[in-house]
Amino acid sequence: MKISAVIPTYNNAAFITEAIDSILAQSHPVDEIIVVDDGSSDHSEALIKAIAQKTDKLTYIKQQNQGPSSSRNRGIEAASGDWIAFLDADDRWPEDKIALQLVALEREPSLQLIAGDMAETDEQGNVLIESMLAKHQLLSQFQTLKGRPLNNALTALVNKNFIPTGTVLVKRSVLIEAGGFNPDIRFGEDLELWAKIACHHPITCLPQRLMYRRQHGANATQNTGPMLEDLVKVMTSIGHYGAEQLQRQGVKPTTLLASALTDLGYWHFSQGNYRQARNVFASSLKVQISKRAFLYAATCLLPNALIRKLKTLK
Repeated sequence: MKISAVIPTYNNAAFITEAIDSILAQSHPVDEIIVVDDGSSDHSEALIKAIAQKTDKLTYIKQQNQGPSSSRNRGIEAASGDWIAFLDADDRWPEDKIALQLVALEREPSLQLIAGDMAETDEQGNVLIESMLAKHQLLSQFQTLKGRPLNNALTALVNKNFIPTGTVLVKRSVLIEAGGFNPDIRFGEDLELWAKIACHHPITCLPQRLMYRRQHGANATQNTGPMLEDLVKVMTSIGHYGAEQLQRQGVKPTTLLASALTDLGYWHFSQGNYRQARNVFASSLKVQISKRAFLYAATCLLPNALIRKLKTLK
């Protein structure tokens, strides 16, 4: 068994060394580290090459800026390992990350993807949230599961994406079979990929902390509007790809898409983009009728001044 760690990076000179060091410090070492530089303009390249001079495990690839999905896919393509682990350049692993996953795999050899819990830190690395699973009331579920394959994993994922990319250890052949990360989706491309894998393969999530995710000003997850737009794309894709599995698990694909559209419509509504909101709510209603989408769509037909007045009455 050979493990390749893939790090996509873009202008992360402030954190990339710590990320790589956390991989090199694993109690069970990985076999190779592939850093894909997505066109950085800072001094990341010099830092990475300096580390590469000290270890023969590190491969550095630089490409024109194409986004994190393309970078991860490039890393998967270049990897020689039969298992792939991911880490973003501004995050880090605890020392036992890989070791814990290999113990789980030894107990459950059928597993094709093993994720885990994560903590969230500030820019300096101080822990802000000890357990994201606990924050979303999921920790006890995975403590009970004890690393066994998760039943109805696809339904669980679309209800709440419990798989942080930086905790994942996944079979390379399964990634390739699923088509890798979708470069046309900037936010939620990970959920789409994990859902595709969960459709056909056993997966699990460990209750142990396998990553520290850093919150800072440049984090991509602060772009609410684009995130919701991409969530519509993700739910459209999952609805097509996993329709049979979802229906078997009691979930209507149309409900997922309509809900994503309604959330996007509400965001436009909250920003005062009433015409756009009305159009999105109308799209949601075409997919599936819901009281929430209908009421907001009707509200958007009122004069803008009256809508603003009504919003102040909440």
